[in-house]
This record gives sequence, structure tokens and C-alpha cells, in this order.
Amino acid sequence: MSETTDVYDFRERTLIGSDGEKIGTIDELYNDDQTGRPEWALVNTGLFGTKKTFVPISGASPNGENLQVQVTKAQVKDAPRVDPDQELSEAEERELFTHYGVPYTSEGSTTATGGAGDAAAGAGSETGVGAGQRGAGHDVSGPTTDDAMTRSEEELRVGTAQRERGRVRLRKYVVTEHVQQTVPVKREEVRLEREPITDANVEQAVSGPEISEEEHEVVLHEEEPVVEKRVVPKERVRLGTETQHGEQEISEEVRKEQIEMEDGERR
Repeated sequence: MSETTDVYDFRERTLIGSDGEKIGTIDELYNDDQTGRPEWALVNTGLFGTKKTFVPISGASPNGENLQVQVTKAQVKDAPRVDPDQELSEAEERELFTHYGVPYTSEGSTTATGGAGDAAAGAGSETGVGAGQRGAGHDVSGPTTDDAMTRSEEELRVGTAQRERGRVRLRKYVVTEHVQQTVPVKREEVRLEREPITDANVEQAVSGPEISEEEHEVVLHEEEPVVEKRVVPKERVRLGTETQHGEQEISEEVRKEQIEMEDGERR
């Protein structure tokens, strides 16, 4: 996380904690009397922004339109209350340093003074880093860091993320089909059979009365189709998945910084 050098522009912006929680709105910036660099932010906190709390902004970095610091919202909530209308005393500084876990030294203590005018004066006045002390180069857009610029550019990192493509259900339902089959059947038919009287059957022929009335009955049979249905398992069906491999082309815009030299020498 790179340290911001444009903290002067963050007044009235939102201060974000290292845990990503919103802390409050930046009301004022306080500078170190020795270095002239902003070290503390006075932040409006509380439910309605009625409380004012000092928050260290050393190592802070831009987070979109906001400023993200290296302390949590819980640390700020429990921070000691200091009167923002007067210069921080050494005792108050020490108490704040101790609470936020920042090392405190007499050389690097932040006896800070606030106000937009103080911030600008600390950045470029003769009491800060003078024109004769800037060396070969200095920043004109913020506090001087060193004699070089850092050029950065965005790199495109492409990966894949799994998402739900759809859902497939296996559903069983009943349909009715008309089945027609031919079934062979048998039936008995009656026929009249006559046989002459012979020595073999003469005794049966004359065993009854000579003249009489008589009835003889034969039962006829036939087959008829009989239908019986039974459930027979035929197959097992389940859903499975298989992975198909392919390629997709993506396009995106990336930004990169360019550094060029402007020659302001008069000829």
C-alpha cells in the first residue's frame, strides 16, 4: 500500500479504517512542526458526526475518493479525547501515540498545529524545506519526497470464476400407449357323424328301446383372450455432468503512466 502525498486534498472526505469500516469525515489536518508533513487528522465521528477525534494518518493511502489509514474504527472509537482548538501538548501526544501503538520519540514527536494555511506553509515555506535546501528536484504538487518520480501501470490479470449456468431436472411422467397383438385361440365346433350298423356296434344299437324319443347333449368349448398387466423394470436413468473445454476472448482497458520532460529553460 503506497503512502499518499496528496493528503491536503482529503479535507471533507471520508476516512476509512484498515478494516474497511467508515470512521468519519476529515475536518482538519495537523502537521508535524519539524517536517511540515501532515501527521494527524481531526475526524468528525459518532452517530451524527458530533465528536471530534485525532487519527494518525502516517502511511495513509487513497481509497477511491476517500483516505484509508492504518488503524481500525474500534481504535478510533476508544481514542483519548483531545481539545482540537489548541496545539497538542506533549502529554496529549504521548497519550495518542500510546493508544494507537505508534512509537514515540522526542525527535519524531508530532507537536502538531492545524489549519489549511499551516498545512500549506509546512509544505513549502522557508520554515520548512527551503528553496535552497531542495537540491536537484522537488515536488510542486505536494510535499517533497525524493528526487525521482515513480511510474506505474496497470497489469491485466485474467482468471476464471465459476458461476451457475443453469439447472437440469430429471422428471418421470406416465404416458399411455395403445398396444395391439394377435393371439391364437381355439374353439370346438359340432359335426354330425353317421356310422353304419356293423357286427362291432350292433349290440350298442339294439340295447335301448325299439321305438322312443331321446336327447343327447355335447358341451362345446372355446378359448378367449385374457389380458394381464404387470410392472417390469426396464432401465436405470440418472443425470451426470461432463466438462467441455473451450476458449473465450476478452478485452479490457489498462492504464499506464508516462513521464516526459518539459524544458522550461529560457533561450
